[in-house]
Amino acid sequence: MDMLKKLKKEVCEANLALVKHGLVVFTWGNVSAIDREKELVVIKPSGLTYKGMKPDDMTVVNLKGEIVEGSYRPSSDTPTHIELYKKFDQLGAIAHTHSVYATGWAQTGMKIPVLGTTHADYFYGDIPCTRSMSKEEIEGQYEKETGKVIVEAFKNINPMHIPAVIVHNHGPFTWGKNTFEAVHNSVVLEQIAKMAFITKSITSESKMNPYLTEKHFKRKHGKDSYYGQ
Repeated sequence: MDMLKKLKKEVCEANLALVKHGLVVFTWGNVSAIDREKELVVIKPSGLTYKGMKPDDMTVVNLKGEIVEGSYRPSSDTPTHIELYKKFDQLGAIAHTHSVYATGWAQTGMKIPVLGTTHADYFYGDIPCTRSMSKEEIEGQYEKETGKVIVEAFKNINPMHIPAVIVHNHGPFTWGKNTFEAVHNSVVLEQIAKMAFITKSITSESKMNPYLTEKHFKRKHGKDSYYGQ
């Protein structure tokens, strides 16, 4: 199976996984993956229903956003995905949803604070929220500018240490080395967003022990990691 055919299958399955995990309703979400050698991105078509979706339905675009293969227009979020792929060269796949709790945090304009070990197992600190976009950015190349404000939010953050962001007034994007990681991080993000909401609803004073953040992230992701088989 050639790389592009393999990516179409993976991207299709990843999009269906968003539905399976309850992260999207109707057509509110998309997953993409990139072939770095060919500089081609496979992504879910715009507004295409998940029911009956097939690998061959996926749209292939180049890094200019031009359609290379496919019968459908690509997701309207394609320029955002492309901007991230161009700026973060370790990304292999990206997922975008409007999952309830992560989107709730995005609508506040607040970062999702690290408050417990579940969060720290996957994300090395707070999940950043992008700044509010300007009138010019919104009325210009809106989706591309969305990608740019995400990149701006990671100026001093390793995107592979915190593979998630919430876009102010919009919703979450997650990523990984492949589609499995990107979707997995979307699922985890929604759960830790829910936990953070519950925690802050009980008390606004809760804070994370920084030594626990360090311990839990590095035992899974550090050079001396020992979690799992």
